[in-house]
Amino acid sequence: MKVLAATAAAVFSVTAHAGPTLDAVKQRGYLQCGFSTGIPGFSAPDSRGEWTGLDVDVCRAVAAAVFGDASKYKPNPLSAQQRFTALQSGEVDFLARTTTLTLARDISLGLREVGVNFYDSQGVIVRKELGVSSATELDGATVCVQPGTTGELNLTDWFRSNSISFKPVVLEKYDENIRAFMSGRCDAFTADKSQLASIRAGLDDPEAFVILPEDFSKEPLGTFVRQGDEEWFGIVRWVLNAMLEAEEYGITSQNVDEMLNSTNPNVQRILGGTPGLVKPLGLDDRWAYNIVKQVGNYGESFERNVGTQSRMKLARGLNAQWREGGLMYGWPVR
Repeated sequence: MKVLAATAAAVFSVTAHAGPTLDAVKQRGYLQCGFSTGIPGFSAPDSRGEWTGLDVDVCRAVAAAVFGDASKYKPNPLSAQQRFTALQSGEVDFLARTTTLTLARDISLGLREVGVNFYDSQGVIVRKELGVSSATELDGATVCVQPGTTGELNLTDWFRSNSISFKPVVLEKYDENIRAFMSGRCDAFTADKSQLASIRAGLDDPEAFVILPEDFSKEPLGTFVRQGDEEWFGIVRWVLNAMLEAEEYGITSQNVDEMLNSTNPNVQRILGGTPGLVKPLGLDDRWAYNIVKQVGNYGESFERNVGTQSRMKLARGLNAQWREGGLMYGWPVR
């Protein structure tokens, strides 16, 4: 018993000490979040200059968990080539920027992949007047693509494996690629299919464009933090899990106050019914309550940003809860 008690005390003394990122964030008074330079549905400023999107909601949820206030963050728009350096240097506290989780990124950048907040795949969009119904018909085509992305590599791999030639038009910024495609400089534009759907939905004549059926890759998109700060890694990871668990147990931004009286032990644990459960992460017991109250559960975030309540109208698909045939599976809060 003495050995167990000593071990528990040692563990508590380590985990109760705030890590460098949480310390810096609290001293600053807000989060520095790395976003895209503007991908509607994921991270982009609206007509009032306020940032919205699925990735933005992850940032807002972390702010709600840490400060009890989802508005305490600063957006940092980053190009694909800037994003990892910005996180490595400490310019941002974490990266939520439609970034694919891969082996090389996990082991060679000094970063840690936290979790997936959107399962996607890569494809291409073309004008219907081009007269093609498959990417295999794009031999010799010009294709707009962003440099420094997995999309650039996947594009080359897919065309090479199908013995098809193409001419890449490499432009750094996402909106530059869109303008080049719209002006006719490229026959096709490649990106994650969710992004292509967003582009198509925003055009004056969306029926004049078609997203071809081929999937060039798997694109599990998620968040990144720096290696070496386990506490901060745990905070960001459990924020996403809390949003998923809240959806599974029917806890929404509209009923969260009522659910405080639930007799379901899982609901009680999510909403702070086990005092001190997240103390090792430097969070208070209402961390998940604040997330759901101010940001919503994962399903609410999905629907308003990319789902039925958005202009993109994407089906949940792989991003549905596991009980509904999807891949979204929150870890138990207990």
